[in-house]
Amino acid sequence: GPCGGNSVERKIYIPLNKTAPCVRLLNATHQVGCQSSISGDTGVIHVVEKEEDLRWVLTDGPHPPYMVLLDGSLFNRRVLLQLKGTSRVSGLAVAVAKPSPPQGFSPGLKCPNDGFGVYSKDYGPQYAHCNSTVWNPVGSGLSYEDFDFPIFLLEDANETEVIKQCYQDHNVPRDGSSGPEYPLCAMQLFSHMHAVTSTVTCMRRSSIQSTFSLNPEVVCDPLLDYNVWSTLQPINSSGKVDPEKEVIMVATRIDSHSFFWNIAPGAESAVSSFVTHLAAAEALHKASDVQLLRRNVMFTFFQGETFDYIGSSRMVYDMENDKFPLRLSNIHSFIELNQVALRNNSVLWMHTDPVSRKNDSIQAQVENLLKILSNSSTGANVTLQEVGYSQPLPPSSFQRFLRAKHIPGVVLTDHRASFHNRYYQSMYDTPENILMEYPEGLSPEETLEYVTDTAKSLAEVATVVARALYQLAGGANNTSAIQADPKTVSRMLYGFLIKMNNSWFQSIIKPDIKVILGKCDVPQHYVAVSSPVNTTYLVQYVLANLTGTVVNLTKEECLNPEKTPNSEKEMYEYAWVQGPLDPNSTSRVPYCVRSTVHLSKALSPAFELRQWGSTEYSTWTESRWKDIRARIFLVASKELEMITLAVGIVILIFSLLATYFINAKADVLFSLPRDPGAVSY
Repeated sequence: GPCGGNSVERKIYIPLNKTAPCVRLLNATHQVGCQSSISGDTGVIHVVEKEEDLRWVLTDGPHPPYMVLLDGSLFNRRVLLQLKGTSRVSGLAVAVAKPSPPQGFSPGLKCPNDGFGVYSKDYGPQYAHCNSTVWNPVGSGLSYEDFDFPIFLLEDANETEVIKQCYQDHNVPRDGSSGPEYPLCAMQLFSHMHAVTSTVTCMRRSSIQSTFSLNPEVVCDPLLDYNVWSTLQPINSSGKVDPEKEVIMVATRIDSHSFFWNIAPGAESAVSSFVTHLAAAEALHKASDVQLLRRNVMFTFFQGETFDYIGSSRMVYDMENDKFPLRLSNIHSFIELNQVALRNNSVLWMHTDPVSRKNDSIQAQVENLLKILSNSSTGANVTLQEVGYSQPLPPSSFQRFLRAKHIPGVVLTDHRASFHNRYYQSMYDTPENILMEYPEGLSPEETLEYVTDTAKSLAEVATVVARALYQLAGGANNTSAIQADPKTVSRMLYGFLIKMNNSWFQSIIKPDIKVILGKCDVPQHYVAVSSPVNTTYLVQYVLANLTGTVVNLTKEECLNPEKTPNSEKEMYEYAWVQGPLDPNSTSRVPYCVRSTVHLSKALSPAFELRQWGSTEYSTWTESRWKDIRARIFLVASKELEMITLAVGIVILIFSLLATYFINAKADVLFSLPRDPGAVSY
């Protein structure tokens, strides 16, 4: 039965359970990523720990094709293009480099989101395609190559050791012989992708299937999720803001990416900035006169920005088409927090757009913005400096807004020119990259509460931003009381980078989504195709916790605010959250939070408009697949396999002949002896 089959399989194969595949992504013109054949790819394992080991795989080894177990320090463009150019390689398993490669590693592009920002042949052509500043000089572009064999990341060092031991026992040549003896240790990787060619092709196929088939076979899905946004003063989320009302927009991205699917720690590229943004929102909300300020402030967290600005381009599209409470004309000014954790001498750089500043009115507003930001850093351990007038904006969501309208704005970063982040869009953009360090021996609860130096420095940045926003919004009081809390920043960094399933996150989310905390310890910030992803949920509930108020409503009233008098349902969102553990029991003390936090779609307008070949909007899709897994086993020689097959065929033929003759002579062989006493009539 099936139980016997499973036990035989367990005796033959060792499954690798902690792996992450490279999958296929597609845009309007290309397919990138990796895939296996439909039945998986198999090869004899060869461990490559230095470049000389490649010779065995590429020319000398007698048993191709090979599955290469590659040391993480060799996972670079030069090595991968060598392996891509030969039929002697059937796949690749990559071990994580510990410590991170000192020379840096970024599989992203040297010019991220090129062609989808504001600079083009019609707008600042001298700045287009990173002509004046190469933002990500260590970018190898590996994530944007197409590989016709599977590539998996080995996340568990113990599994890597099991593979190396199997290789040592079976695949290393013995006593100077030309090659190892059978049986050999082999690996099989399954990651067959359904989509091919481009988004145009796969979306057309999916569309035809959906139209004519009762059980449509969809082959790819658009990358999509939700943007998170809230306002300082409540607005009617289903109506329209008064055209005269001015709003200051603060923005950050909340997604990241790496070469491998759903491995996107994004410590410096995303988390440092959105955590600072959240802390600034909390600090500003605590100011006593925020409801009286002349201008409103909108806190915006964009999803999918890594993939040609999915979230920001969608919000701009919605504002232009009256599908959002705000219009572009309501935006007074724009402040974006980009990468801010790796500052030299506590300097934060203010980037502006040199093209729009040629307009006198915009120039005056930008100068005012820069002055207020600089003044806000007085007394803080942060120095704000303006980048040279002739330098363009770094890759940023603000560029999508500038494409639609000249808006005065500033992008804050820790780099003057190219990124300080040597691990941009890679698996090494981890807490260690932003110098997060904890003393040894702390319990999880103590680690959550421990205030790191990184948290203190990001809280300083949040303080400066909150004070500047207060002044921009028309605040006249002294801003010294506006102070971001390093303890809050510490908790957020711990939750978003180290362990999601912690007591603080448990207490601030709804009971029906608590399952998201248990899935994996280390959060990943990839936008994905099923939404909302964990990051979106957590940013939503952290923002509600930091900026909302606890209201005295029962569970029923909180879940159905439209039935509650004076709830102002169109102005606020209500959430019934789990609350902290009761100190005297194991049960929780839930409560109702009222906030101005909302979600809005982060799906590229290209898919709304069915313009799958668009050059204006992001067209990224992710292929579907049925099975992703990896396993190792011992493989016999071809000769032994042929002998086994031949013996099997002989036995089959013999059994068929025996069955035929027995069947033909059945009446003789199986006839019943006649009863001698029987009388025939």
